[in-house]
Amino acid sequence: MASFSGYLPYAFALIIAIPFLVLLRQFVHSYITLKNQEIKLLSVKSNTENKAHSYERMTLFLERMKPSNLIQKFDRDLAVHEFIFLTEKAINEEFEYNSSQQLYLSKNSWKNIVDSKNAVTALLHKTYEGLKGNADLDEFKTIFIMNYMESEDYISATIEDLRREILIIT
Repeated sequence: MASFSGYLPYAFALIIAIPFLVLLRQFVHSYITLKNQEIKLLSVKSNTENKAHSYERMTLFLERMKPSNLIQKFDRDLAVHEFIFLTEKAINEEFEYNSSQQLYLSKNSWKNIVDSKNAVTALLHKTYEGLKGNADLDEFKTIFIMNYMESEDYISATIEDLRREILIIT
């Protein structure tokens, strides 16, 4: 029995340490779980912010593509074909700049944006071909806007679709 009494202080320390170690383990586990949840929430928040930013940028792109905004660009002394070239170049450059935003948009929204861009470009050329090159820039711009107004307002429809989608996401 004497040999057992030599281990008594160690046994007593072990009995006291076990609950402390169990509580420490539970604390560490809870802390790690909470930190993981915090990381998940931050990544979801960041993803939502990225999506919202993408919708904002593409809405701005669409607004800039409206014929009423396009006709205000560039110098009045340009020839019609120069205006068309510069306008088409500006649209394509801005589209390429924003093309990475498709990662955050739905496939349908991206398709509508591409279709709107292509429709504006086609309308520029269709208007020019309809005039057979016999118009000055002011007349071209007027007919360009009239042609857009006579057709479906696909840009506003696309912006409205983006607006509905972003409300669902946020």
